[in-house]
Amino acid sequence: MRKKELTPREIVQELDAYIIGQAKAKKAVAIALRNRWRRQRVKGQIKEDILPNNIILIGPTGVGKTEIARRLSNLSNAPFIKVEASKFTEIGYVGRDVESIIRDLTGMAVNLVKAERIAEVDDQAHRMANDRILDILLPPQKKAHAIIDETFEKDDQFSRTREKFREMLENGSMENRVIEISVTEAATPMMQVFGPAGLEEMGVNLSEMLGSAFPQKKKLQKATVGEARNIFAQEEAQKLIDMDFVVKEAIRRVEETGIVFLDEIDKIASKSGDTSHGPDVSREGVQRDILPIVEGSSVQTKFGVVNTDHVLFISAGAFHMTKPSDLIPELQGRFPIRVEMDSLGKDEFVQILKNPRNALLKQYSALLETEKVHLIFEDDAVEEIARIAAEVNEKMENIGARRLHTILTTLLEDILFNVPDENIREVRITRDMVISRLSDIVKDRDLSRYIL
Repeated sequence: MRKKELTPREIVQELDAYIIGQAKAKKAVAIALRNRWRRQRVKGQIKEDILPNNIILIGPTGVGKTEIARRLSNLSNAPFIKVEASKFTEIGYVGRDVESIIRDLTGMAVNLVKAERIAEVDDQAHRMANDRILDILLPPQKKAHAIIDETFEKDDQFSRTREKFREMLENGSMENRVIEISVTEAATPMMQVFGPAGLEEMGVNLSEMLGSAFPQKKKLQKATVGEARNIFAQEEAQKLIDMDFVVKEAIRRVEETGIVFLDEIDKIASKSGDTSHGPDVSREGVQRDILPIVEGSSVQTKFGVVNTDHVLFISAGAFHMTKPSDLIPELQGRFPIRVEMDSLGKDEFVQILKNPRNALLKQYSALLETEKVHLIFEDDAVEEIARIAAEVNEKMENIGARRLHTILTTLLEDILFNVPDENIREVRITRDMVISRLSDIVKDRDLSRYIL
C-alpha cells in the first residue's frame, strides 16, 4: 500500500471515490488486501500456512469489476497485473502460456523497486550528472611540467572558473546551451530480433548473456544542457543502484504481496453438461494450466525462480453463458470467496455521471475548458441521460455504465466538433436538448443498435 497502511474501511472509502455501489465487492477486496499486511506481521511457522483467499467477482459487463482492479493497483504499493484469461491457450499453443503471468508480474515488480531506488539516489545522480557536464564545458587541465607558482596559479584560476560554471548550472542559466555528449546506442541485434517479450518467454536474460558478444557502442549527439543532465542522471542512477538487491526485493514482493487480476475467467469455463469436443477441450486445458499457478508453484523467470504460494488472485467474469460451477472443481476450490455484483440502473447512472472523482461529466468539462468553454449539465438533463442509458440497456445488451460513454459521445458530438470554429464561451445541456438529440435514435431500434 502507500506510505500509510490503509484499513479495510479506508480502502472502501478510496474505492467509493471512483466506483458507485458494489459494497460487497469493495468489502471483499478490502479485507483481502488488509490480510496481506496482517500475514506479513504474523510470527512463527504458521505464517507459511496462511494462504490468500482468492476472489471471484461475478457480474455483467460495465458494473465496475475492471475499475476495482485499476483502483486496487493504485492503492496497493505491491506488484499488480491485470490479464485476460481468454488470451491464454493450452500449454501456450497459439496464445501465451499461463506462466507468462508471473513472469510479467515479476518484471513489473523489478521496475517498481528500481524506480524507488532511483528516486532515492536522484540527488546524488544529478550532482554526478552536473560534474560530467562541467567536464564537457571545461575539460580537466593536463598537469603542466612548469614552474610551481605558475602551476598553482593556473589551478586556482581553473577551480574558480569551474565553480562559477557550477553555479550557473545549478541556477539554470545554462539550460539551453547546446553541447556535444556521448550516449549509448540502442539494443543489440539479438535484442531487436527477440524483443523484451521474446526474452521473457524464454525465461532467460539474453541481454546479459550476449552483452560481451555485442558490447555497447557510444555515439556523439548534440543536446541542451538540460537534456544532457537528464540523460547523464539516468546513467549515473543506474550505476548507483544495486541490481542484485533490486531483483531480490522484487521477487520477495511478488511472493509476499503480488496481486493478479484475472479478467474474463468465464470465457475459459465449459458449459455444464456439454460433452462435445473442440473449444471446450482447450478451455479446460487452460484451466488446468492456470491451476498450478493459483495453487502455488515455482515459475522460472529471467530474474530467478518465483514461488506463487502467497500471490493473491482476483478473478472476474460476466458468466452470462456459464456459471462459476462450470469451472473445473479444483479451480473452483482455489477461489473460495465469491461476490455477485449488482446490476446498474438509472439511479446508479446519475451518481456515476456526477459523483466520482473521474466522473464522465467532469471529464468532458475538463476537455472543453481547454477551449475556454464552460460546459454545464442541468440536473434534469443528467436524469434524462441516465434514464435513456437504463432504457437502452434493457432493450439491448446490458453493457452497464459503458452505455453512458456512447450516449454522451452521441449527445456532445456536434458541440465537440463546432466549438473550435465558433465563438462559444458557455454550453448548457438541458433536458430538452437531450430529448431532441437522442429520443429518435432510442425509438429506432435498428439505428440505436449501431449508435447507442
